[in-house]
Amino acid sequence: MPNFPTLAKLAEDLESGRTTSRKLVEACIARIADPAGEGQRAFIHVDKDAVLAAADAMDGLRKVNAAPSRFAGIPISIKDLFDIKGQVTRAGSRALDDSPPAEQDAATVARLRRAGFVVIGRTNMTEFAYSGIGINPHYGTPKGAWNRAEGHVPGGSSSGAAVSVLDGMAHGALGTDTGGSCRIPAAFNGIVGYKPTQRRVPLDGSVPLSFSLDSIGPLARSVSCCAILDAVLANEPIVPLKPRPVKGMRLAVPTTIALDDLDTEVAQTFERALKSLADHGAIIERIEMAEFHDIGPMNAKGGFAASESYAWHRYLITSKGDVYDPRVSVRIMRGEAQSAADYIDLLNERRSLIARVNSRIAPYDALALPTTANTPPKIADLADDKAFTTQNLRALRNCTLINMIDGCAISLPCHREGDIPVGLMLAGAGGSDRRIFELAAGMEAVIRV
Repeated sequence: MPNFPTLAKLAEDLESGRTTSRKLVEACIARIADPAGEGQRAFIHVDKDAVLAAADAMDGLRKVNAAPSRFAGIPISIKDLFDIKGQVTRAGSRALDDSPPAEQDAATVARLRRAGFVVIGRTNMTEFAYSGIGINPHYGTPKGAWNRAEGHVPGGSSSGAAVSVLDGMAHGALGTDTGGSCRIPAAFNGIVGYKPTQRRVPLDGSVPLSFSLDSIGPLARSVSCCAILDAVLANEPIVPLKPRPVKGMRLAVPTTIALDDLDTEVAQTFERALKSLADHGAIIERIEMAEFHDIGPMNAKGGFAASESYAWHRYLITSKGDVYDPRVSVRIMRGEAQSAADYIDLLNERRSLIARVNSRIAPYDALALPTTANTPPKIADLADDKAFTTQNLRALRNCTLINMIDGCAISLPCHREGDIPVGLMLAGAGGSDRRIFELAAGMEAVIRV
């Protein structure tokens, strides 16, 4: 795959006049339209005329020193879960085809536009964001980075988001993460994906999966790229990211659940990354996390995702359930069987879980664990529902642990060039976002040796 530039490099090129927003946008549009590429499956909608007009507007502002930020004019993709003024938000489904166009941008889309980013188009996704695999029967499934001739899944639910960045069809992507939907596709495609502390980024204007767990985050090519986009999404100042030295980092590797049933390539690549960190002076301690055993029983009836998605979908699925992906509708309908008491129990159990986990991990800088238990499976192997369910749960498992503890986490590629993609996840308690970015920036190059 081509080595596309970071946001910082693109900003330098725009400031120096080496490129323009129009040139960047035209190149992205050409890649999306390439019949030999994945653009037709990675994107659901691209308004070429509007995108070019926005690029020209940013170039005009830059000429008179009025660009809203250094990054003005850089093309970014938007997951089909977000409202874009004048467009229909379908959430990767056909059930919302007759919905009216959005009257205003989602809060996060508006923040990206205010910084001058150009919205290149709406990216494909798992229908209603309800799986970590990325298959979509309505709009097709974009092939992930690994062995495209064979066809492996891109990861989900932000599938098109990851592929858009991977293939240079956008230079950053807006995604969501309820149980790993930014981090899983990042891991499966060898890029970086970030799940922020949920409360930092507003959910307004996005179709919900689980309002208790939904987080909005970026997918990009580097830790610094994700940090830039995260700051914009959280309406925080964009400040230079200072990498922390690997020497002296205190990292805890949870041995409970997170290291179970790993694909051989995942286990070997993760252990090699840990060894490299230790060789560079990181202090790595393997710890039991008994609290993680509580999460499975909490989700036995479908958890927050089933109960909260059913509350949102219950009328739509009654009238249009026949056009839903059956693999999605069956998971939503699990929420119908949950009682109010079940839901209140969930809230109380999660509150206790968060407090206990935060206390246990307080002595460490971060948790380190594999992003997913599996490598990206072949699309063809998932035609069977049992195989799909097995691989979906394996993809979601480790990431879900962090959503349930209200944490923040980043997935970094830790495989060697040419090997099957594997992600290392660095995670912390809610509110430790800046520390996670600094740690990740420090170890970014070290873990791929």
